[in-house]
Amino acid sequence: MIIEIGHYALILALATALVVSVVPVIGARRLDRAMMDLASVGSLAMFALVAFSFGVLTYAHVVSDFSVANVWENSHSLVPLLFKLSGVWGNHEGSMMLWLLILVLFSALVALFGRNLPDTLRANVLAVQAWISVAFILFILLTSNPFMRLDPAPAEGKDLNPVLQDVGLAIHPPLLYLGYVGFSVCFSFAVAALLEGRIDAAWARWVRPWTLAAWTFLTLGIAMGSYWAYYELGWGGWWFWDPVENASFMPWLAGTALLHSALVMEKREALKIWTVLLAILTFSLSLMGTFLVRSGVLTSVHAFASDPTRGVFVLFILLIFIGGSLSLFAFRAPQLSAGGLFAPISREGALVLNNLILTVACGTVLTGTLYPLLLETLTGDKISVGPPFFNMTFGLLMAPLLVIVPFGPLLAWKRGDLLAVLQRLYLVAILAFVVAVVFFYVQHGGPVLAVLGLAGALFLIFGAIADLWYRAGVGKVAASVAWRRLAGLPRSAFGTALAHAGLGVAVLGIVAVTTFETEHVIEMKSGQSVEAGGYAVRFDGMKPATGPNYSEERGHFTISRGGVEVADVWSSKRIYTARQMPTTEAGIVTFGLSQLYVSLGDPTNDGGMVVRIWWKPFILCIWGGAVIMAIGGFVSLSDRRLRVGAPNRRAKPLRPAMEPAE
Repeated sequence: MIIEIGHYALILALATALVVSVVPVIGARRLDRAMMDLASVGSLAMFALVAFSFGVLTYAHVVSDFSVANVWENSHSLVPLLFKLSGVWGNHEGSMMLWLLILVLFSALVALFGRNLPDTLRANVLAVQAWISVAFILFILLTSNPFMRLDPAPAEGKDLNPVLQDVGLAIHPPLLYLGYVGFSVCFSFAVAALLEGRIDAAWARWVRPWTLAAWTFLTLGIAMGSYWAYYELGWGGWWFWDPVENASFMPWLAGTALLHSALVMEKREALKIWTVLLAILTFSLSLMGTFLVRSGVLTSVHAFASDPTRGVFVLFILLIFIGGSLSLFAFRAPQLSAGGLFAPISREGALVLNNLILTVACGTVLTGTLYPLLLETLTGDKISVGPPFFNMTFGLLMAPLLVIVPFGPLLAWKRGDLLAVLQRLYLVAILAFVVAVVFFYVQHGGPVLAVLGLAGALFLIFGAIADLWYRAGVGKVAASVAWRRLAGLPRSAFGTALAHAGLGVAVLGIVAVTTFETEHVIEMKSGQSVEAGGYAVRFDGMKPATGPNYSEERGHFTISRGGVEVADVWSSKRIYTARQMPTTEAGIVTFGLSQLYVSLGDPTNDGGMVVRIWWKPFILCIWGGAVIMAIGGFVSLSDRRLRVGAPNRRAKPLRPAMEPAE
């Protein structure tokens, strides 16, 4: 009975969303406060209903209720509790419920923390959120119902996909969706502002915290997904330019541009048209990513198999929201003023250049992802756009960004002095280059161009430190005064420095592991050793083992240096009983920021094993840099100016724009 109640709660949420999507919009036009207040109450009610429905689905997984088709297809009585919980969203239907839950969560947060918004704007924002909720609740109820019953109920489940039975997949989807779906708030603010005619610095101040929160969670979600693929799939790589990886990376690029553009709009009331367009495009890319994963047009380890009905439904949602919002933008854009003017050499100019690079890079990734699909659809020809294309085009576009980023915070608003900034940063650049050369020498060489990549990464890190250094006046005032100045800086300054330094740390890891990584693919027998990264790896033989729902053959490896044993590691090949599906569990040993990675291949006829051993220097910098960027995002969010938001005042309307332009 509880399952039917959960299903009914979802239907009630649809009815509530329909009311919230219509009544507050009418109230905003009539300036009827009671009708507008319905948006907040209805958004909280939607969240309560969807949360209850999601809780019921979770309960069904925890108690292994195999009368529910979703549980039967994606769980097993022997699965550990953690993977029963992650199994809730480790499938198409459940992941869409998580998508919806986070969507209505953000609606509820806007209702609770958006009290300083103008009544009409808040009503319209929550109404647009409700429009999105209506679309996805209908999608779930009509094509992806997670509450379907089986009669008679099977005695046992099919088990969760083995590659999803990992703690990383318990964390990755919620973080990713908090980013994906968080950009819906920015989208709703943009559409509401276009509907109402409220575009000014206050609007940017309201949008920026939501953009920052979504960007921060998406950063963590992408990093967690990258690390999961690295250690779980046994391929030894951290990024494959898989189309579904690209689907999450594109909103991140656009969201980064939006974050910087909103800052310019807030400080200088410039880039209004561009900022609104970015808010629309960022969430549109999130919706497109949802389509790629759900439509069945992609074959990927990350993609959920879907029937064509689901793909058509999601495509219809895309056409309505992306097409509708862009049409509204095209109608309103001519009525928007350009905003404040600024010199090319200024902080605004640096941020505009940052935006240009990020959006072109996003367009490049979009082209490489969609072109093979479009070509196959139109001509039937199949081509593959792989890492060489992305590495070349994306890498060349990103290289100038490493140089530009440290300049931005040191330039003044409106008109900056480039010579003065160069005088501040030339020592930083020299230090970065010297350290890069030393780093290159210590790692025993490689492609000479790697020095430039290392120098660019270090320039980002040292430039972020230099920004705080000069703000505090270190070396120009007494140490106590400099310390007080540093402590008195707004938290957003520290957040910015951390984010930029984190990007530098991630780039450092990428360049280091790409340049200095070593790989050995050899046949090993018990007692045989191989050298990797200055360590001797000895194969000690295989041993059988069993888990709660799998059996495995484990290979033991002893790691020594200079004849002294320093570590040991197990690598295994598993067979999951229910699905009879094999997986490879890599053995990973961490030495500082570097890792030794051991993956088993197939057995040989003479009793040996094919083994792949990688030495990955400084690879942890990649994910550590992402974590530092996310910490920077959270530090900026803790800035009181963002938490308080813009004052409750009437934003400047578009010129009596409701009337036809002459």
